[in-house]
Parts: sequence; C-alpha cells; structure tokens
Amino acid sequence: MTQDTSAACPATSASGADEAVVAAGCPVTSGGYDAPPAPLGPDSLTWKYFGQWTGMLQGPWAGSMQNMHPQLGAAVQHHSIFFLERMPRLFRSVYPIGGVVFDGDRAPKTGAQVRDYHIGIKGVDDQGRRYSALNPDVFYWAHATFFKSTLLAAEWVGGGLTEAQKRQLFDEHVTWYRMYGMSMRPVPKSWEEFCQYWDHMCHNVLENNWAAREVLDLSSMPKHPSLEWMPGWLWRLNVMAMQRFFNFTTVGLFDPPVRELMGYTWSPRQERLHRLFGQAVYRITKVLPTRMTMHPRKRSAWDRAHGRLPVDAPLVETPARNLPPVAYRDDPHYYSPKV
Repeated sequence: MTQDTSAACPATSASGADEAVVAAGCPVTSGGYDAPPAPLGPDSLTWKYFGQWTGMLQGPWAGSMQNMHPQLGAAVQHHSIFFLERMPRLFRSVYPIGGVVFDGDRAPKTGAQVRDYHIGIKGVDDQGRRYSALNPDVFYWAHATFFKSTLLAAEWVGGGLTEAQKRQLFDEHVTWYRMYGMSMRPVPKSWEEFCQYWDHMCHNVLENNWAAREVLDLSSMPKHPSLEWMPGWLWRLNVMAMQRFFNFTTVGLFDPPVRELMGYTWSPRQERLHRLFGQAVYRITKVLPTRMTMHPRKRSAWDRAHGRLPVDAPLVETPARNLPPVAYRDDPHYYSPKV
C-alpha cells in the first residue's frame, strides 16, 4: 500500500542554519526531492547486505566513526543520552534506520521521521565552533558511515564484492539517502568521488574527540534492562571480554589514518586474524536459515515482498525493553513507539 505523504507537506529548508522550519514528519524538503522517490527493493544489493545481525559486530566502528566528525561528536556530547543507555539505544535505533531501506513505499516517511529526530540539535562546541545535526554535510557523513558499513559487511563477513557490485551499492546508497528528504549537495557524484571523499574525511576532517573515545570505551556501559538479573561482578567480567573483542573487531575495520588518529597500532598478524574471523562468520551464516540472520525490520520486509505478509502489514517496531528511559519517551528527539 502506497502512502502519499507529500500532498500535505510543503517543501521546506533543512540547512544547518534553519533546520527548525523542517515540517515534522514531512519527507519533502527543498533541495532533496519534489515527491517521494522510489525505494530500494529486494533485488538490490543493499537489501542483501544491510540489516543482518552480523552488523552488530560493527556497532562501535559505526558509532565512533560518526562521532569523530567535529559537529556530530559535539551534538552527541551535548544532547545525546546514548551513554546512559548504550545497548537499548543501539538495538532500537536499528529499527527506523533499517526502515529507511526496508519499508518500501513507507520508506520516505520513515526517513523523514529519522531526520526530524534531529530538529533543534545545534549549539556551540567546547572550541567555540557552531554545530547542527541537520547541517547537510553532517547528516550525509552519518549516512556515509552506514554505506561504508554496508561495504565492510559485504567484504569482511559477506564473502566479498566485485568492483561492479561496489559501484552498484554506491548508486543504491544515493537512492537510500534520498529517503531523508535532505539536500543532495554533499553526496558524491560517483564511486570514485566517494572514495576521494572518504579518504579526505579520514585524513583531514575527523577528530579524536570525547564522543568518539567514549563509544570505544565500554568500561562504564550499563546493563541492558533484560540483564538486570546478572550479578555486578559477572557483568564487569562480561564488559572486560566485550572490550577486548570489540577493540579487535573495530580497530581492524578502521582506515589506517583513523587508527593513527585514535592512537591504535595494528600488526600484520592482527590483520590476518581479523580477516580469518570474518571468513569464519561468513561460513557460519551461510549454513544458518536465511531469515534467522535478518534483523526483524528486514525480515518483515522480506515477508511482505515475498507474500508471507500483506504489503500493508504494520511495520515492526522495537520491543519495549529497548525504549528510552521513561522521562524521555515523549521527547520528539527520540524514537519511542507505543509498544
């Protein structure tokens, strides 16, 4: 069932200077598109590689890479409650973020909702620099990390990509980004331009800042609400093991200039072990039932696309255990569905 969300939504601006005028929930913005674009479908490579449970292995990589952007890191430091509820936030965020890919005709509406969570998140950082979460350059950087994460998932734990497939994924990431209704100005025009853009960001723009370091430091990570039964000493041991594991998986995914920026070293032996681990994950997932490896938002999309569910079946939302703290559930900056 197609949702026509554009008729009641006038085009508005989403620049860093005037993001407050974005119409909440409206998928149409000046410079983005004039009507909801055609979404990605099950024939796309993005549907194949994005939204897998194995993507959780890249969680600290994605979070730290995003936060290394000076403006995005400042926004997280000054506005986010992520560090109070790391695991619920991670698990619930995958639902709307995945929905921008998997929600079919409803994807532009989902993209608009994700965009609008960022309305009003702006200020001045500790160095006196202005930041805005809806600055198009900042918003695209976050999307670029999702695209790069898809590439890494395909290459590290997905069996590898051909050059033609990388180019196809690039084209699909442009379609994916259109779902947000943001300005397309920062989006590279080709796969070659994206590679240059990524290299420039890693060498010249990203910073070793508080928000990026905090994502990589799991020592103060609180329990997920479903783990309250776990004794404190056992949780501390669990966190220590997770820290070692995610240091290994995350640092192995960093580009060399990012490793240097964040103060990490990486040996040929570590690189070999990292590659072998990815190959082992790939082989394991190959023998598992396909639907078991999918995040619920993706699995329901496949079910709609292949007739298991009606095409207009309700979208799958995060379970209650992943909701924000009660005090934040009515805050428009947080995804907090009624479940």
